[in-house]
Amino acid sequence: VGGGAAGSVLAARLSENSDVSVLLLEAGASDWENPIIDVPGLGAHTMKSDIDWDYVTERQDGLYEGLKDGRPTWPRGKVLGGSSSINALIVVRGFKADYDRWAQYTGDKTWDYAHLLNYFKRLEDMRVPELRES
Repeated sequence: VGGGAAGSVLAARLSENSDVSVLLLEAGASDWENPIIDVPGLGAHTMKSDIDWDYVTERQDGLYEGLKDGRPTWPRGKVLGGSSSINALIVVRGFKADYDRWAQYTGDKTWDYAHLLNYFKRLEDMRVPELRES
């Protein structure tokens, strides 16, 4: 399982079963105690660093003409936690209509916003007691 945000969660859940062996693979280093990951104001410093794959897009006529070579960077994390580790600690909950549309397209109501809201709230739960009330 890859060492990005989703893969790490999947590996943790799979490893709860003692009958299963799980290997977590990551091309980069650990993200523990890395100040450019842990300090919100330093998020821009993750780009073009040793924890970024430093991808660029293909040139597209009429787009990105103000950029060198007309090719914007496409930051992707090469670190435990994957690209979630280089997003400046930003999490944005999607639009209700998008989730409801997923439920409609799949015919599965568990994808609608009302069913997913509890998971969003769990994700957004502050776990540091001294900061919880701040």
